[in-house]
Amino acid sequence: QVQLVESGGGLVHPGESLRVSCAASGRTLLLYSAGWFRQAPGKEREFVAAVNWNGGSTTYADSVKGRFTISRDNAKYTVYLQMNSLKPDDTAVYYCAARRRYDLGTAGSEDEYVFWGQGTQVTVSS
Repeated sequence: QVQLVESGGGLVHPGESLRVSCAASGRTLLLYSAGWFRQAPGKEREFVAAVNWNGGSTTYADSVKGRFTISRDNAKYTVYLQMNSLKPDDTAVYYCAARRRYDLGTAGSEDEYVFWGQGTQVTVSS
């Protein structure tokens, strides 16, 4: 069993940066690929980014490509999402998730993920 806890959300102005973190309990996360999803008010949850088990491969939604960076530190059992040039449209609850696969095949499919955090609110507003 893997428990995920997000942190680092908050209120920022457009154009600013923020880093959210996802801390995992147990060494099992070392074997799993991980992803970030987000859900804005009144919208369905959507894929943001994913990283493979060792951090060597990443994939992003088109809407965040070039602005967001996903990474992981397996020594700390933590996955990060660095968000730069934030826009009001990035406002959402951000969720960390993990799945029982090493690679990034179908990483954008929410159904692939079996472990989820509780979410952290990110608000981008002037």
